[in-house]
Amino acid sequence: MIFAAFAGYWQFFAYHFTSPEVPVRQLIAFLLDHAMLDFSGELTLDMVKDFLRDDDTPEARALLNKIMQDGGVEEMQVTLADCLQDSLRTGLSEGLVGEQLKLYAES
Repeated sequence: MIFAAFAGYWQFFAYHFTSPEVPVRQLIAFLLDHAMLDFSGELTLDMVKDFLRDDDTPEARALLNKIMQDGGVEEMQVTLADCLQDSLRTGLSEGLVGEQLKLYAES
C-alpha cells in the first residue's frame, strides 16, 4: 500500500537509484547482502501444536514430529531464517515459507 500511495516517489527512486553509475546502488547492494531475517515474538512447541491441531495432513504431522525430535522450535526457526535469507532480495511469500517448512520437516 505504501508503494501505491507514493507511486510517483518510488518511480523517481527506482529511476534515479538503479542505474549502475549511482553510488547509492552500492549501499543498497551492501544492505541487501547483510540483511538478516529474524522472527519476533515467542514461538513455543505448544503454540505450534495449537496451530497444527486441526491439520491432519502428512506434512503437518512430519513438521510436528521434526520439531519434537529437535527438542523445540528454535532449530526450525534458525533453519528457516537461514534458508529464506536468499529470498530477501526477491521477496517472501506464504508458498515459499511453506515449501521451506516442508523441506525442514523432511530433513
